[in-house]
Amino acid sequence: MSLSGFSAPWWFLLLFVVAAVAVGYVLAQRARRRRTMRFTNLELLDRIAPRSQGWPRHLPAALIIVSLLLLTVGLAGPTAEQKVPRNRATVMLVVDVSLSMEATDVRPSRIKAAQDAATQFAQGLTPGINLGLVSFAGTATVLVAPTTQRQSVVSAIDNLKLAQSTATGEGIYAALQSIQGFSAVVGGADGPPPARIVLMSDGKQTVPDDLYAPRGAFTAAQEARKQQVPISTISFGTSHGTVEIDGREVPVDVDDGSLQEVARLSDGQFYQAGSAEQLKEVYADLGEQIGYEMKEADASRPWVLLGTLALVAAAGTSLFVGQRLP
Repeated sequence: MSLSGFSAPWWFLLLFVVAAVAVGYVLAQRARRRRTMRFTNLELLDRIAPRSQGWPRHLPAALIIVSLLLLTVGLAGPTAEQKVPRNRATVMLVVDVSLSMEATDVRPSRIKAAQDAATQFAQGLTPGINLGLVSFAGTATVLVAPTTQRQSVVSAIDNLKLAQSTATGEGIYAALQSIQGFSAVVGGADGPPPARIVLMSDGKQTVPDDLYAPRGAFTAAQEARKQQVPISTISFGTSHGTVEIDGREVPVDVDDGSLQEVARLSDGQFYQAGSAEQLKEVYADLGEQIGYEMKEADASRPWVLLGTLALVAAAGTSLFVGQRLP
């Protein structure tokens, strides 16, 4: 029941009417008392006049005054900061599908856990969000352009295929290009919708070796910042992961440092997930951040509801006390 702001404060002028009703009721009660006192035969008055009901007879009038006060506040349009679903935004989900995602340090495997968590993220995202999907290994592929149709994204997540190398920068650039193309089509008078990239990877970039190369991850993150597209990075995996490549066991330790720097350079946020459950929690947190925003919204309903209940109570007590409606 907020009193912090009002969309139509001029309705408070009705408080003068409410005050007039209250004053009128008091004056009517005093006039009634004076008329009673002018009846000279008080003994006869006691026999023919009903006994005074005391303060309960004023309860219906008091409830009506309270009802009018509550309804007036409701008409004034109180507002409160509330969490509301976003009705326009673009999110590109960028998933690492390099061979290191075969590691089983996260059960049943990194890639399977990532697919399950990404599917839940896609299905739980609010309907107004346009979601796209990019996969990257040695190269990047836009699997699904931004869309509100979640099934196409879920199907693409289920069909992710692993490949060699890790070109994180290419994944970011592919997402930025997809966002640009989509924004050019749906921009309209309000401009392009706000956009964000959610990047999940388990290892350091290998193509190119230099993260600051023209197509490197850090350079791509700086470009994302210029385009005002923050990157939320998720470092997924543990420090003891291994995969078998060409008959030999290769360690695939998770690389937090580079993903943390990508998030910093793009004005985004960095998350760390060392298990399937932690990854789901990260995606759930991101879903809340991306899918909802805090806005000043209408908060008049509680006031109108209480005002109506007070009015009904006034009618009920009037029937009970005076056998008639007020």
